[in-house]
Formats: sequence, structure tokens, C-alpha cells
Amino acid sequence: MRLDSSISAIVTGGASGLGEATARHLASFGVKVALLDLNAERGARIAAEIGGAYQPCDVTSDESVDAALTAARTKHGIERILVNCAGIVAGQRTVSKNRETGGLMAHDLAAFSKVIAINLIGSFRMITKCAAAMATLEPITPDGGRGVIISTSSVAAEDGQIGQAAYGSSKAGVLGLTLPVARDLSGYGIRVMSILPGIFHTPMFDQISEEYRKTLAAAVPFPQRLGNPAEYAALVETICRNDMLNGTGIRLDGAIRMAPK
Repeated sequence: MRLDSSISAIVTGGASGLGEATARHLASFGVKVALLDLNAERGARIAAEIGGAYQPCDVTSDESVDAALTAARTKHGIERILVNCAGIVAGQRTVSKNRETGGLMAHDLAAFSKVIAINLIGSFRMITKCAAAMATLEPITPDGGRGVIISTSSVAAEDGQIGQAAYGSSKAGVLGLTLPVARDLSGYGIRVMSILPGIFHTPMFDQISEEYRKTLAAAVPFPQRLGNPAEYAALVETICRNDMLNGTGIRLDGAIRMAPK
């Protein structure tokens, strides 16, 4: 797929981290980008900087997603690209000690459900709604391609650590969606891919000490550093341009394999 001003893109979680880097990178080729995020102030500012659009969006709500997509399509037309970057991180063991009583307690199921609702169901909600619209477009590639969908999984999908039952399973679910959805959408010329980032320097890491960041970076075989969100965005570009990339996940991790903790 070409990347130019004739192409529209939706990026969820576009107001920070991997989503922001992706939105900026796609816009640098002239792509009309709509950022969907709950951070209105930052989302609107980034959209203004890249000549795109911002729409508030809660990916756990059909009404919110529908309203955001309608507004984005009114401005830019139906999207050819969807990049799912909206997500949350949560840590809790399946069974842990209750600090107040000293006894044992089960994982908070409400917390587990929230992670699944945002990371997995939210991603699928965006996938199915965007795919239904993409399927109505005319093909734009020699092979009959209409669009591409890229979701953010994680190395935790395969290397889930202690305390990552919710996060790891949500990201494994995103990875697990990739092939069956690619097969579902193959007749419409819509490709489906997932990226499994390792340890990337997103705003979350600004809250931890420099010493701890160095410890994390030292765990990456090569290059021995945290990933740059621009490197994630560059892989999004490659996936968009290469029509043979379909139905699989790509680890972007410097060869790290996460230890249990």
C-alpha cells in the first residue's frame, strides 16, 4: 500500500507513546491521521501539529467508538489503515498476600476484566468496525488490497511475567486474533498484523528512576537499550507498504526473552 495524502488512518492511543510516534510518522508521508484517545488536551495538540484530527474515544464503548469513527470519516474519509495502540498495564498475582490481614487473596476479577476489556475487546471492537467500513472501499493495490489493520500485542503474550496474568492474557488474545481475523478478511483484501514490542521508552518509563531504566536496558541482548517509539512506527510503515505481511505477529524486542520477574 502506498502512503500519501489519499490514505486515511485511525490510530488509537494516539496521544502518547507508540501511538503518538505512529501518528506522527504516518502524517510525515501525507497520510490523513485521526488520533483516538481519552487525553483530549494532548490529543488535540498533537493533531494540530501533524495536520490531523483528534477525537475523544473510549474503546470499551460502542457509542464512543461509533461517534469517533463517524467524526474522523467525515473529515478524512473512510480509513485504509487502523493501528491499535490503546491499552493499559496492570500487575497483580493470581494469588497474593493481603497486607491488611496477612492471609491470601485471589486476583481482583474487576481489575482483570478491565484489562481484557481495553486491551483485547477494545482492539477487536476497533478491528471489526473499521474492517466493515474498509470492505466497502475500492481496491488500491494490484492484488486487490483495500486496507491494513495493525494491533499492538506485547512480548508478554509469549513471555508473561509474574503478576502479568491479566496483561499477558490480553496481549496473547490480541496475537491470537491475528491469523483468524486475517483469514476472515482475506476475501475483502484487508490485511491483519500484530506487533509485539519489548521494552520501549514510553511515557510510563519517565516515572521510574534512571538506574532502573538502565537495569531494564541491560536485559536486552542487542541493541542494549530501551526501544524507541519511532522504531515501532517504522515497523508500522513497513507493514503498510509490504502487501505480503499478513496474518502474523512480529516481535520488536532486541532479542529479549523476559525472565519470570
